[in-house]
Amino acid sequence: MRQWSTLFQKEMLEMWRNFKWIWVPITFILLGVSEPLTNYYMEPLLNALGGLPEGAVFDIPTPSAGAVLASGLSQYSTIGVLIIVLSTMGVIAGERKSGVAAMILVKPVSYLSYITAKWAGGILLVWISLFIGYLATWYYTGQLFDWIPFGEFFQSYLLYAIWLSVVLTVTVFFSASLMAPGMAGFISLALALVVSIISGALVHLLEWSPSQLTGYASSLLTAGELPDDTLPASLVGILIIAILLWLSVLIFKKKELAS
Repeated sequence: MRQWSTLFQKEMLEMWRNFKWIWVPITFILLGVSEPLTNYYMEPLLNALGGLPEGAVFDIPTPSAGAVLASGLSQYSTIGVLIIVLSTMGVIAGERKSGVAAMILVKPVSYLSYITAKWAGGILLVWISLFIGYLATWYYTGQLFDWIPFGEFFQSYLLYAIWLSVVLTVTVFFSASLMAPGMAGFISLALALVVSIISGALVHLLEWSPSQLTGYASSLLTAGELPDDTLPASLVGILIIAILLWLSVLIFKKKELAS
């Protein structure tokens, strides 16, 4: 346990040195507050910019607080996924390429501790950044529109956190399997996009897909209740995370021993 704790602390320090604990939360906050602010000030902005014919009236219906919060949350399934992939794709592949991984593993360090410590560091960064950013969205939505119950806010946060954790774990898996961080990031991003598109197109056949959690979170905010398939999709997401972590350790160990 002490070995794992040391590796985890090293990962935390590395993320501070790379300013990930600064730019990732700030980016998530900016993503979060942009939606309620844009919806609230859309009509004054359009009137200020002009361009409409004289006498024309541009009437924008006021969206509900749930719709605004759900729209803000959806930012994390697009740009948020890109940020997670970019910040994680080199977490293992980069150290393998630079030789740092070999220097660490030449000591009596287990492959399981090495992989899981890096994964845990990434998970902590994602969960905290998402919470801070989404909390800002919730606060501004409440101030400008109406307050969503904190229980619904927190449930929708957990659902999104599970999906983003799946994306991060997929990126860690490819980072452990490939030497090139760019390739690991490209494949992870493409896979997340393909899964989201297929799950969206076959929503009635893939209700258990973890990517559906984003839609289930939006349903909670707009309709006030969770679909019946929320729990199965969450459990499948957690199972995928566990399997990919196990495979990451096996593949990484095999490649390191072969080299």
